[in-house]
Amino acid sequence: MVKPFMASLINAALLIILGGWAYMASENPSATALIPVGFGVLLLLFNRGLKKENKVAAHVAVLLTLLVFIGLIKPLTGALGRSDTLALVRVLIMMLSSLYALATFIKSFVDVRRNR
Repeated sequence: MVKPFMASLINAALLIILGGWAYMASENPSATALIPVGFGVLLLLFNRGLKKENKVAAHVAVLLTLLVFIGLIKPLTGALGRSDTLALVRVLIMMLSSLYALATFIKSFVDVRRNR
């Protein structure tokens, strides 16, 4: 498993790229499509702290990642309701990358506690 800062960096990049793509690809773009982009930018801002294994940065990044994962449930149901395959794939990729980042954070927290 990759280090948490790397998983978070990948997740942030995917949120920015796929969220921006969703906004640009929409026939009537809504500012809400940019929410994943905002979360991706915030995660990037905390990445240096993650790399230095700063506890506060790690906990904030976990919270942001969890919020974005939960926040993507509504777009997922919307894409399913519209039968929009491309939107469904974008949202699923963002959700899976967020879930993977969460798993790496949790594993890291468990490892730190175990090593004490």
